[in-house]
Amino acid sequence: MTIKILVVGCGNMGTSHARAYHQLNGFEIVGLVSRSPESRERLSEELGGYPTFSSYQEALRTTRPDAVSINTYPDTHSTYIQMALNANAHVFVEKPLALTVEDAQSLVTLAAERGKKMVVGYILRVHPAWEKFVEIARNLGKPLVMRMNLNQQSSGGHWHTHKQLMKSMSPIVDCGVHYVDMMCLMTQSVPVSVSAIGARLTEEIDKSMYNYGQLQVRFKDGSVGWYEAGWGPMMSETAFFVKDVIGPKGCVSIIDEAKGDSDDVDSHSKTGSLKLHYSATDREGNFTEPDKLLDTSDEPDHDALCLLEQEYFLKAITEDIDLSDHLRDAINSLRIVLAADKSFRTGQTVIL
Repeated sequence: MTIKILVVGCGNMGTSHARAYHQLNGFEIVGLVSRSPESRERLSEELGGYPTFSSYQEALRTTRPDAVSINTYPDTHSTYIQMALNANAHVFVEKPLALTVEDAQSLVTLAAERGKKMVVGYILRVHPAWEKFVEIARNLGKPLVMRMNLNQQSSGGHWHTHKQLMKSMSPIVDCGVHYVDMMCLMTQSVPVSVSAIGARLTEEIDKSMYNYGQLQVRFKDGSVGWYEAGWGPMMSETAFFVKDVIGPKGCVSIIDEAKGDSDDVDSHSKTGSLKLHYSATDREGNFTEPDKLLDTSDEPDHDALCLLEQEYFLKAITEDIDLSDHLRDAINSLRIVLAADKSFRTGQTVIL
């Protein structure tokens, strides 16, 4: 069985996913869609000459795909997903699923009604080092303290992309869904409240938008977590990549001494190693075990992680995998970051 797939959006993520479809025997690319002639023609040439389209609607009508891969700006996701599902196609969509929880839930309902699979691009879920990170965190006892950030000192084309993204959402919403999703996997508990702070550090974005934010989330089991994200040429590259979890039994951190530039997409998923520290002490109060470094330097790069995502998407279709938990978690993480955005705008803690 070969799945005919239409790739919509030919930027960083669309390019990596298209390379995955090109490589996997179970997929056949039937078209590449982008409003930018340069990006779609470049990608088509790289992959051997696939048909290209400037209009998503025309591409759907012409190619009649079995599946659609949506890698466009977030404010298009809901409409594009609806169009794909109504065209009887399965959907892979980059995060976030939609701009509101209500829209996200309606899309999940529509996918179920149409009998179609829908996978959301939560790349860290297929990352071997992050899977190990979550596993270790779950064994540190309760409550957990989870500290994470991803600040990006962006300029040039990256800053342009960030400004486009901020026409619909802030950094803590766009990037935050990944990391609060990881927090939920680590605690396996229910989030109960969210608060946030933020700042607008540039005149280049709308007055109602902010390009720096930090959210704090509390869980029913007593665990707490914070996530910080900022975009722009003014951002600091000191401590821009913190991934740290603390529990009664010790702590685990992602360490990468060779971390690249903060706006390098490939570096965002690199880990290098995991540092594990045990809190146990002897009668004299000295630690009983040395810290451990778990080497993860042989991890997949960004393209290889996208390949793992698309292998899962293919398996979901061909083996009829139940995606109920996957979609519930996607909505849950979206609910948390949108509550953080509301908290920033109101100055109040949001009870979930």
